[in-house]
Amino acid sequence: MADRVLDGPHGALRVRLYTPASPTGAGLVWAHGGGFAGGDLDMPEADAVARAFAAHGIVVVSVDYRLAPMTPDWTSRLGSPERGGIHYPVPHDEMVAAFRWAVSSPIAARGWAIGGASAGGNLAAGAALRLTHDGGPVPGLAVLAYPTLQAVQDAPTRELRALLDAQPDADVFTPAFVRGMYENYLGGPLDGADVYAIPGTAAPAQLAAFPPTIMVNDETDELRMSGEAFARALSAAGVDVDVSTEPGTTHGHLNRPDAPAFAATVERFAERLRQLP
Repeated sequence: MADRVLDGPHGALRVRLYTPASPTGAGLVWAHGGGFAGGDLDMPEADAVARAFAAHGIVVVSVDYRLAPMTPDWTSRLGSPERGGIHYPVPHDEMVAAFRWAVSSPIAARGWAIGGASAGGNLAAGAALRLTHDGGPVPGLAVLAYPTLQAVQDAPTRELRALLDAQPDADVFTPAFVRGMYENYLGGPLDGADVYAIPGTAAPAQLAAFPPTIMVNDETDELRMSGEAFARALSAAGVDVDVSTEPGTTHGHLNRPDAPAFAATVERFAERLRQLP
């Protein structure tokens, strides 16, 4: 493990490089979650995940993207001090830049994927979309863990609503909360936001060149509606999509490395990553 400081599009950009003892040749540029306003490279969703992928032979570049302001609501939920202060497109630009740097480096011998969890899944999907539209380099795979991809998502199904009602602590991503999270990230209203900020709004024609995608959603998590809608849009655009739900999980199970679901999801992702051409 080693930190690198890149000449990023908005100043110095730190990434953390995890190099496996027995590399397969595959690489993954990864973004942690935190509602665009929280999280860091030391949280389990960044560090434990990267170490687990490296144990499977995958090179990981974990991106320390800049954060949006920490709102009082996020502080109460995450228990994190305010340390951000930027808005879109800064984190998006940094994710794109980190991927381009990784591909141009000699640290992986074969294919590169892009991925992330929760808000990091949004950044990964938005970066993949931008790269397909800008002429690349295009990721060989998008790896999305319980991503948020819509600022206004469908109401939960009856089955999901029942699960959320049975576990009130898991009922976090209400419509008002998700809208506020995106408005905080954007620094203003949703009107006029582009598809790179909210990938779930992309039309099928805009998704036609999107990379093959593997997605694992949490079972008792309202963001599952966002992920499943995006998976349907990708499928309609002709993209190869593998979407599943990890049973018995609430949002953020990759932040719980001792839980069986952590290892199951990492293994599922690693199996696809090892197949990168």
